[in-house]
Amino acid sequence: MEDILVPIVMFACFAIVLYAYFLFRYKGRQDTQQTIRLALDKGVELSPELVDRLGYPKAPKDKDLRVAIIWLALTVGLVLCGFAIPDDSGEALRGVLTGAAFPFALGVAYLIMWRFTSRD
Repeated sequence: MEDILVPIVMFACFAIVLYAYFLFRYKGRQDTQQTIRLALDKGVELSPELVDRLGYPKAPKDKDLRVAIIWLALTVGLVLCGFAIPDDSGEALRGVLTGAAFPFALGVAYLIMWRFTSRD
């Protein structure tokens, strides 16, 4: 019974996180639209550039670096979990290192993108 609960809880948590992400994103856009409507109702002249900036805010300059650090921290966490598993054969560490290769590759890719993009 416990063997089946672990994947169910894992996927349920994943679904809850995705739901929360999209819900807050929706609410943020809804608030932006409400702000634009209030401004128009009060007779404020809105330029197309202002509406565009309100609808699609500019990403921070170091967003790629932040995402890279998160992926690399996840990799370190997975590797540390692999060392914490008591296994004399070393197969558990090997499996965790295999799983840690994916977030490591993403972290390195984001570091490369951060390095070679302009931050103007």
